Amino acid sequence: MTSGDRTPVRVGVFGLLGSGNLGNDGSLEAVLGYLRTEHPEAVVDALCGGPEVVTARYRIPATRLHWYRGEYRTASRAGAILGKGLGKLVDAVRTAAWVRRHDVVIVPGMGVLEATLPLRPWGFPYALFLLCASGRLFGTKVALVGVGAAPIRDRATRALVRRSARLAAYRSYRDALSRDAMRDMGVDVARDEVYPDLAFSLPTPPASVPSDGRVCVGVMDFHGGNDDRARAEEIHRRYLDGTTRFVRALVEDGRPVRLLTGDEVDATVVAAIIEAVDSPLVTASQAASLAELMEETAAADTVVATRYHNLVCALKVGTPTLALSYAAKSDALMAQMGLDTYCHPAREADADRLIEQFRELEKRSAELRQTLAERNLAAGRRLDHQFTALTAAVFPAADHAPRETS
Repeated sequence: MTSGDRTPVRVGVFGLLGSGNLGNDGSLEAVLGYLRTEHPEAVVDALCGGPEVVTARYRIPATRLHWYRGEYRTASRAGAILGKGLGKLVDAVRTAAWVRRHDVVIVPGMGVLEATLPLRPWGFPYALFLLCASGRLFGTKVALVGVGAAPIRDRATRALVRRSARLAAYRSYRDALSRDAMRDMGVDVARDEVYPDLAFSLPTPPASVPSDGRVCVGVMDFHGGNDDRARAEEIHRRYLDGTTRFVRALVEDGRPVRLLTGDEVDATVVAAIIEAVDSPLVTASQAASLAELMEETAAADTVVATRYHNLVCALKVGTPTLALSYAAKSDALMAQMGLDTYCHPAREADADRLIEQFRELEKRSAELRQTLAERNLAAGRRLDHQFTALTAAVFPAADHAPRETS
């Protein structure tokens, strides 16, 4: 049978995509690149948070993840509470109908099995459970590809995450800590592999020669994690104060500072720092993709960043990086890339200690750039293996059989 006689495989991508988080969209971009290279005949669409953005940017059909448009806003009025409740029932039917139309559904990267940031069980964990349960019901293979996981204290959230993982046809993780977390939740991970974050498979921008001493500082609207709700404002004030003092110290040394974000919600932190420091040396990046973030970090002497995918971008382009770490995943990433010495807890942002670590990092800049070059080559090889394994695990055999020639 020739390739023209085969029915194209139907592939769905699922997640909080097109919703303003650059890391999530970068993971989607990596998977779409794989599909276009390895499965060019696949028919691809999305069930996602921002369907208009996904369709406009990636040119694939997309459907809104939730029927109720106020899903991620706090419901206080009776109408909003009723809308959310009804939405859960409608979403069960919508998700099942969408899954049934596909052969494979891929959840591309993202921290879908963790609660390191504030999260309610009836939000995304419930949506993921509907996806995986529908996949099992209709025989659609659901693949959790290069995802993040972490210990979860909330009982309901943990139960939904554990059940979703068990129902998936394929799982791989972006670090060993994620696999360990799922094992501790009771998931059999004997066949689950660990690979670098999917964003390491994205194209690297042309090499840039830093010339003006620029420092990129990646900031975040950080209020702690799911278990820190009672202290959220205190944590945020400490983080913002420490980061602002650090930026001010760089400016006093005459260093240009470029502020980076990774999500639309981070804009308030950028504005607060710019107002507090009040210097023409401090500017804000308008990067709207991981590719543009990579260009920013490649043009810097050094990067200090909080968001996970700000770190990934800096490390991928080989720029010495200091992590303002808000979760174990950041520490694990830095260790993978040989920079585990250069982590600082975001919850305890101490400008004086940050400056000390920053100066130590810059002294070793040439050495660390070489280390990053070597680690990036290894990451690329591992991700080639990831995509080969994914094809073998979830795609119909005929779709990846050798092409017949005439």
